[in-house]
Amino acid sequence: MRYTLSALVGATALAIGLAAGPATAEDAGIIVYNAQHESLAKEWAEGFTKETGIKVTLRNGGDSDFSNQIVAEGAASPADVFLTENSPAMALVENAGLFAPVDADTLAQVPQDYQAASGKWVGVAARSTVFAYNTTKLKAEQLPKSLLDLADPSWKGRWAASPSGADFQAIVSALLQLKGEAATADWLKAMKQNFTPYKGNSTVMKAVNAGEIEGGVIYHYYYFGDQAKTGENSKNVALHYFKNQDPGAFVSVSGGGVLASSKHQKEAQAFLKWVTGKGGQDVLKNGNSFEYAVGKGAGSNPKLVPLADLQAPKVDATTLNSKKVTDLMTAAGLL
Repeated sequence: MRYTLSALVGATALAIGLAAGPATAEDAGIIVYNAQHESLAKEWAEGFTKETGIKVTLRNGGDSDFSNQIVAEGAASPADVFLTENSPAMALVENAGLFAPVDADTLAQVPQDYQAASGKWVGVAARSTVFAYNTTKLKAEQLPKSLLDLADPSWKGRWAASPSGADFQAIVSALLQLKGEAATADWLKAMKQNFTPYKGNSTVMKAVNAGEIEGGVIYHYYYFGDQAKTGENSKNVALHYFKNQDPGAFVSVSGGGVLASSKHQKEAQAFLKWVTGKGGQDVLKNGNSFEYAVGKGAGSNPKLVPLADLQAPKVDATTLNSKKVTDLMTAAGLL
């Protein structure tokens, strides 16, 4: 009864607001700080606007840049919604107390494994860690059984990664949670000795494809995205999925949250509900982002290994510690 009365009051208030006249430019829509891929966020924004009439302004940047910017802006942030590629950036903003609770209807659309226990942010997509390898240089029986195997001296000079990016740092965050600080520090020191650094996951894959390096740790969708285009940067590449709850089978959650300081709470919450609902998740299934859909009952692109078959380790996305990871990586000489 309370819910019905509340809904009636809300509807009445909205009707009064509409009757008062046209909205000002400030109230015409929402601002999204977008650290997701620009093309994916654009599809989400356009689909939401087409269905609701609510304008979305995207400001594009990186996970770490935006999370730190939001913390610095505090209650003065102009952002209404924050979207990320990886969850450590969400945890940083959540820990600063800057998110509003996500509407219950939205949380109900996503399994608990892909949302914050606090209810302050929710998963919007996911990506799997993989070992991309050159098929002319490595055979299946030569592939590492575990991400941890890459610390072995036998892998010196044979694998690559992009340590400066939020993608790889999220993988290390999972390793830290699963294996502890000492084991992670040891692995990072061995990584420093063994690996070749590149700038960006796409560059890692290109290097693997060209035979500059035998393999590299990246996220899965770079391969599928290239294959869907010309395949010129992945024709000699295949993906190895570690599975078996290995740290290298980590599935990173892309998150979405509404800023507590937003002056457009209703519109911002509606956007998050749309992205996690059928409209937004169908963009993942039918589009060319090749990221995993995480909504209940939502299907991912059929070209992908099913999410349930990845045998990912159980990781609490809300406690992935980006600050500790960057400290450890800096100490190891990787940053």
